[in-house]
Amino acid sequence: MKKYFFTVFFIFFVYNLQSQVLIALLLGDKLNTGKIEFGLDGGVNFSNISNLETDKYLRAWNLGFYFDIKMKDQLFFNTGVLVKSSVGTDNLTQADLEFLGATVYEFEVENYNDGDYSQKINYFLVPALLKYKFKNQIHVEAGPQFGLMYNAWIEYNYNEDSGSGRIKEDNKDDVNRFDVGLVGGVGYRFLKGLGWTVGVRYQYGLTNVYKDISGKRNNSLYLKLNIPFGISDEKKDEIKEMKTHLQEKKEEKKAARKKKKKENKISNND
Repeated sequence: MKKYFFTVFFIFFVYNLQSQVLIALLLGDKLNTGKIEFGLDGGVNFSNISNLETDKYLRAWNLGFYFDIKMKDQLFFNTGVLVKSSVGTDNLTQADLEFLGATVYEFEVENYNDGDYSQKINYFLVPALLKYKFKNQIHVEAGPQFGLMYNAWIEYNYNEDSGSGRIKEDNKDDVNRFDVGLVGGVGYRFLKGLGWTVGVRYQYGLTNVYKDISGKRNNSLYLKLNIPFGISDEKKDEIKEMKTHLQEKKEEKKAARKKKKKENKISNND
């Protein structure tokens, strides 16, 4: 019963976050108060499953939304949800396939390429991180990340003279519903804290990927980009001040060049 309770709670939590994101997209500036920032979270991740024979990383795109909630001074709470996220591992070996009980395909076709197998798992991922932003626009972050698995399969890709092919074998019944990992990351925000943010995160898995099999855990490296939605009044004032400052600097440089040109002209006349 406890397992089903947490499943229902997690699903409710994820969809509640998605609803908040839709509201944020519609209302934009009105919800961006300066203490809460909404935005798009996307990028690419490289993942593998520990203690399998293969050491190849699976590359996949991920997409979702983030919330930065100001707690105190430069300390923030970062959460959100990656609604499109695949992790797993690539180039499964014969031993891996036998261990996972996967089907091994053989075709009697001329110039047939054996192809490669990969394990792919889709999760809703929800981070719960503490983020500290330094004054130089660099931030560090750390905390747990929770995953809810909604699909998993072993994928076989092959090539032959007539073209390429792909076969999927569902194995989500062999994969644990929940995943938990520890996350650490670092990032940098452009335009003096007013623009996009680029960063990198690493997740170290704490829970077993497969049911009744220990020691197989998800590990992922995320290269990410955050794009904020809407601008608070506080941020608008900062942007206005920055533009005014830049314009003043431009005028100062222009006046200095004009003065120097005038001085050079007088010097040449003498």
